[in-house]
Amino acid sequence: MKKIINREIIDLSEQQQKMISSGWGKDTLDKSVVEKITYSSDGLKVTGYIAYPKDDSQKYPCIIWCRGGIGNAGVIDKFTARGIYGQLATWGYCVFASQYRGNDGGEGHDDFGGDDLNDILNLIPLAEEIPQANKDVWGIEGWSRGGMMTYLTLTKTNIFKAAVVLGGIANLRCNSDESKFMRRLYEHTMGRYGEDEFISRCETRSIVNFTEKLSKTTPMLIIHGNADNRVLPHDSLDLSYKLLDLKIPYRLVMLEGGDHFLKSHRKEVDEMRKNWFERYLN
Repeated sequence: MKKIINREIIDLSEQQQKMISSGWGKDTLDKSVVEKITYSSDGLKVTGYIAYPKDDSQKYPCIIWCRGGIGNAGVIDKFTARGIYGQLATWGYCVFASQYRGNDGGEGHDDFGGDDLNDILNLIPLAEEIPQANKDVWGIEGWSRGGMMTYLTLTKTNIFKAAVVLGGIANLRCNSDESKFMRRLYEHTMGRYGEDEFISRCETRSIVNFTEKLSKTTPMLIIHGNADNRVLPHDSLDLSYKLLDLKIPYRLVMLEGGDHFLKSHRKEVDEMRKNWFERYLN
């Protein structure tokens, strides 16, 4: 039984295509296909994207890409999907990405690292329906909240041969006012700040509390801007000490002056991401 319920190739205007070529390179348009999909996850219809190289003469490793944000704040639109996922596909990968349940018209409720983790794991069987996909080789990448989702996914499976996390949430700091901006976002899905249920959900989503459950066989590239005022740089620094103790393979890169979106380091970040996946997936 097919897991992809609906799929539609993204079609952009001429002006949007010019912007994609300018921002992500002409190959992103010429050498990749990006589709918006609806797929089945725990019986729910969840939306997302797939991308793959146009060249179907060989099999390509697979990468799951985890978006940031909470609810529809952070949903990836078609234009952005065509750039981000198309670029990854031109690097030689089949890409699978979820909007998470309850978002972008999908069924269910965004659980911010709870049951919606299954929306990531349930992307894996979709590779059966992509002829170019090498179903035996998987990587995973996550930005911001997507970094948290990546860490939590790595406690559920050791299928991934490489992981990349950028500005990832490793500690929700449930009892802290350190990042009031993020606290307001957390309350959107986890309840009122300070209540027992809120604290419990925070703790079970903070990988620093149970780092020992991470896959020991997945090398991680962790990148964080040291001027990030949304997800504090301490998240990646504190996690790195625990990874050292557990002898989990990783590389930590702190980028001087880098904000949450690492805008001033984009070319450098892309090169590091590309090299990491090439090293471990090819």
